[in-house]
Amino acid sequence: MDASSQASRTKAVILIAISLLLTACTAARGGQRSSTAIDRYALVTRHNPVLHKFDIESPLSVGNGEFAFTVDVTGLQTFPEGFESTIPLGTLSNWGWHTAPNPDNWTIEKFKFAEFDSHGRKVGYADIPGDKRTPEINWLRTNPHRLHLGQIGMRLSRADGTRAQREDLKEITQTLDLWNGAITSRFVFEGTPVEVVTLCDSRLDAIAVHINSTLIQQGRLAVEFRFPYGTGATTAADWTKPEAHSTEVTNMSSSSVTFRRRLDNDSYLARVDWSGKASFNKVAAHDFVIEPEKQSTAFEFVCAFSSRPSNEGQLRFEAISQRTKQHWNKFWSEGGAIDLSESTDERWRELERRIVLSQYLTAIQCAGTLPPQETALTFNSWEGKFHLEMHWWHAAHFALWNRIPMFERSLDYYQRILPKALATARRQGYEGARWPKMTSPSGDESPSSVGPFLIWQEPHPIYYAELCYRAHPNRQTLEKYKEVVFATADFMASFAWWDESSKRYILGPPLNGAQEVFPKDRTINLTYELTYWRWGLEAAQTWAKRMGIPPGSRWPGSRWNDVAAKLSRPLLTNEQSPKYLFAESAPDTYTNSRWKNDHPAVLMAYGMLPGPGIDREAMSRTFDWIWANWNWPDTWGWDYPMVAMSAARLGKPERAIDALLLDTPKNQYRVNGHNHQRPGLTIYLPGNGGLLAAVAMMAAGWDDGPRASAPGFPQNGRWTVRFEKLNRMP
Repeated sequence: MDASSQASRTKAVILIAISLLLTACTAARGGQRSSTAIDRYALVTRHNPVLHKFDIESPLSVGNGEFAFTVDVTGLQTFPEGFESTIPLGTLSNWGWHTAPNPDNWTIEKFKFAEFDSHGRKVGYADIPGDKRTPEINWLRTNPHRLHLGQIGMRLSRADGTRAQREDLKEITQTLDLWNGAITSRFVFEGTPVEVVTLCDSRLDAIAVHINSTLIQQGRLAVEFRFPYGTGATTAADWTKPEAHSTEVTNMSSSSVTFRRRLDNDSYLARVDWSGKASFNKVAAHDFVIEPEKQSTAFEFVCAFSSRPSNEGQLRFEAISQRTKQHWNKFWSEGGAIDLSESTDERWRELERRIVLSQYLTAIQCAGTLPPQETALTFNSWEGKFHLEMHWWHAAHFALWNRIPMFERSLDYYQRILPKALATARRQGYEGARWPKMTSPSGDESPSSVGPFLIWQEPHPIYYAELCYRAHPNRQTLEKYKEVVFATADFMASFAWWDESSKRYILGPPLNGAQEVFPKDRTINLTYELTYWRWGLEAAQTWAKRMGIPPGSRWPGSRWNDVAAKLSRPLLTNEQSPKYLFAESAPDTYTNSRWKNDHPAVLMAYGMLPGPGIDREAMSRTFDWIWANWNWPDTWGWDYPMVAMSAARLGKPERAIDALLLDTPKNQYRVNGHNHQRPGLTIYLPGNGGLLAAVAMMAAGWDDGPRASAPGFPQNGRWTVRFEKLNRMP
């Protein structure tokens, strides 16, 4: 080797050594993105939930985004008693809704709207004055409501013939295999082992169950099917009105039966296919039993729910098992991933557990064709309706985790209800489309003293469209969402009121803010809402430019620009080191204790949003005051990731981690991964979805943020963040 070659080789070796040293130093500081692929199977399965007792706070569920089935430790809904006060064992879907009889033909269009003054003009809102409920208000709020489609459990008989109680079950071990989407339940009943595998089909709204026990040969194990009436109450099931609905047995054969269900004007089907020989018996009007013959220790069945007849052939456990396994293996292998296992901060495991379980829960609960209710497909909350201001917190993370098809499934809803949103705006004297808050598949608003006055859900569809365009920046995306984007921007521009004296546009009154503590009839210019309005109008103008639409055409982008440019700017306190007022109408932001409650929404202006027009240093001081002074027990599950996003943008990564794991009542995550809030609201999917959005941002970064890896995680040598296939936040 000549001297020149030797020198070149030596130089190359030195450069490689320096590179390795720099990599090691970066890893030691934290925020490292390793070049080696993440062992995704190990990442996921180390957080498989395992139960060893009846845990009424942590029942497990299977689902497919459109349908979910929640079970006790038997793998079915055998002992629903006791869960009703915590997490009811439900069978819910996106298509399964019930509407109770309407004695006076009440509709939201006929509702007597309360008139509120808006700068000298009367505008009607579906208000509930004094929160006093009338029969009309109760009906409109409760209908339609999601329906518990049917309870499926085991009938276990003691040796003396009496029915088993849950205390009879011993040696319980129940595991949710996240990687394969299967729940395996094992227990011993009077000395006899029982094993149950429970699956949800990825394609059909069906559960598939395999039971193995010698209790079958003893004639002491059967499967029960019970069907309830509908209600907007938490359980989504009313068992007290057997005369109000019907269950007809049709298409009976030696290995299959179909139940035709009718509840008032609603109907659906439940079809059961089983393997082997079994007897079928009707026990009561809506109660049925399938009892396997004593020829085998195993019994398999599939129960498929549907809104209409299908031409599916015989449904088999094995086929669904293979399909389910393929679905979940692909889910975990192809989307985003975050591995924290090389961190030395002792909190890494709990944070990673929450991340993994939140991916599973939002996939089975929040990835359907409708925006989810806050308790998704487990049980009913807020009369069984869903809330569009929460849709961002349920589902925006799918785009950041490279799961855009799961996100887009629910976005067609806005196109379907666009006529209703246009009509609402028109009735109130505005242009464009005003989206409802608490609603249903119909798109009708529900009466409320809060909901109809909220405005922070209005720009959401523009944000969703932008996330989709980032994934698919083409003409097809522009055409698909243009009407929703433009109608949304038209309303936003129309809603802003021009104040001639100050030469600016003003938001409100009336309005309610994301921080729902301000009086709706005299609140103006909340910091977060102003910032979102500006961001949304500017994004709509960008959308029009992408499409080559000139200002002044059908979608007057020049007006959106004018409103955005002249919109009131969020106000600061009058002090040497100013902080942001929560609202212009709340000059006592930092002296009135009332304003320290509910959501610290002012932080969303520079967290969830990139903060157009926001002064970073002033927001940093605002953040520090909130962190030190807020009434944290009064916050909600999505507040902690919201605070974390703000902390990340402000260069406070230690605070971002602290916020995600803040020890406060509504930031608790149960064994099953659900975010507990309070009695009656024991799961809260906006917390799970918000967590996933925050950690994706903290790992992959944001558009105008640092180009370092994992910029939202502390660079203190205690966090090593390995991630794959995550997208930057706007």
